[in-house]
Amino acid sequence: MPLPRLFLLFLGLSLILGMILWLVNSIYRLYISIAFTAPLFANLLLLLIIALLGLLIYIFIYYFYLAPKQKKSRRKSRLSPTSLPPLEKTEAAEENLKAVRQQVQQIQDQVSQEVLLKRSQEIEANLKRGELQVVIFGTGSAGKTSLVNALIGEMVGNVEATMGTTEVGETYRLKLKGLAREILITDTPGILEAGIAGTEREKIARQLAAETDLLLFVIDNDLRQSEYEPLQHLAAIGKRSLLVFNKTDLYPDEDQAIILKQIRERLKGIIPAADIVPIAANPQPIQLENGQILTPEPEIIPLIKRLATVLRAEGEDLVADNILLQSQRLGEEARKIIDRQRRRQSDQIIDRYQWIGAGVIAVTPLPVIDLLATVAVNAQMVIEIGQVYGCDLNNERGKELALSLGKTLVSLGVVKGAVELLARALQTNIATYVVGKVIQAVTAAYLTRIAGKSFVEYFRHDQDWGDGGISEVVQRQFQLSKKDEFIKAFVVDAINKVVKPFTDVWNSDEDEEEEEYIQPQITQPRVSIPEDDW
Repeated sequence: MPLPRLFLLFLGLSLILGMILWLVNSIYRLYISIAFTAPLFANLLLLLIIALLGLLIYIFIYYFYLAPKQKKSRRKSRLSPTSLPPLEKTEAAEENLKAVRQQVQQIQDQVSQEVLLKRSQEIEANLKRGELQVVIFGTGSAGKTSLVNALIGEMVGNVEATMGTTEVGETYRLKLKGLAREILITDTPGILEAGIAGTEREKIARQLAAETDLLLFVIDNDLRQSEYEPLQHLAAIGKRSLLVFNKTDLYPDEDQAIILKQIRERLKGIIPAADIVPIAANPQPIQLENGQILTPEPEIIPLIKRLATVLRAEGEDLVADNILLQSQRLGEEARKIIDRQRRRQSDQIIDRYQWIGAGVIAVTPLPVIDLLATVAVNAQMVIEIGQVYGCDLNNERGKELALSLGKTLVSLGVVKGAVELLARALQTNIATYVVGKVIQAVTAAYLTRIAGKSFVEYFRHDQDWGDGGISEVVQRQFQLSKKDEFIKAFVVDAINKVVKPFTDVWNSDEDEEEEEYIQPQITQPRVSIPEDDW
């Protein structure tokens, strides 16, 4: 420990000890002074003081040590289920798969439903399998295939024939001494390849990497940004990885040490230093002084030792972690599909009610606040959106939510802002005299849309407005609805569904009035008056 820190520690302890001695002395003097006249009261007072001191010490320890530790533990248990024992992880995965199947039943798209069901069956089958899956991942030039060949030739145990060569590479089945499970090693297509075919192969490689128990990420130089990003992503989702620095025979010892240092510094907090292993899977031939060509043996023993250590110590955890991770990702994918499905259904409801409300207001225009209470936030729309999200609301609850959001729209100035925004947009598209007659109707549709979108967020988050409350949700939806591209599309839609029908009605009414005025002059019979009566 540095001398200044040691001095401060000694000074602090001395100060605390001095204060304790002063406190004990003060309590003793108080006890003596009271004990002469009231011994029982002095004893009770002493017990009370000791109890208070004990309570203060407990509070101090709890808030500065126990509470933060418990909070950290709870956060870790929520964010990282890998802290569970393998058996509990497997049970959690089984429960997740049951929940996924229930979610899949809600998906209307048959193709998506079948895909998710098939994947859940594959994960369930993996629960019962006995192999450890190891995937070789990296660029095509990093020497992945050479690494696989070297591992096959060096690892202890029998190597069976390949399980089949496909567009995703070759898979080999190995047996390692001291490990009950068999090992499946898969060579994946290279990443960062050019062309459409290369992009498709990279997707396959990334999927295999995300679904493996253990990942061997192979590089042949300092880590490039294009390699760092997928590695960081895989680490972020909880994928256990070993980084293999291949082709070290191409670098002098000094350069090799510099590159290793840079890699370890860059991956600090992502991959432990012990899991970054330098190798030479296929060393370059060396020409001797006598002209002979010497082909060195592969230098992969450090990787084999590290691989064996990890698999023996963490094999059961790796399998359980991977199964749990896959089930969680499948559940998240199912939730996203259901969420998109519900959004589409909600958008249809919102679209229907916004134009129904606009039509009502076009026929019977009302002041803006009355318009807001009766149309812009429609209780029936709220109820139907709630049903989409599995929430059954009665009419009273629907009206309550509608009124609450309506007041928020007024208090935040959204109503006034909407009127001004749409008035400017409509004046550039239609005649001025029509604007005054349809602005309330179009504004009603616009506010109904904002209200509907706000309620979608409310139901998506289990009937919770979030930390910012209803105001933040409404403001966010208003900002999204103010974007130029949305306003242009909305005004075009409004013209077709509100303005034109209203204009047609207005013109037909004018024609009828004009006809009623002109018709009597045309059809009135002429009467001749005799000159004598003039």
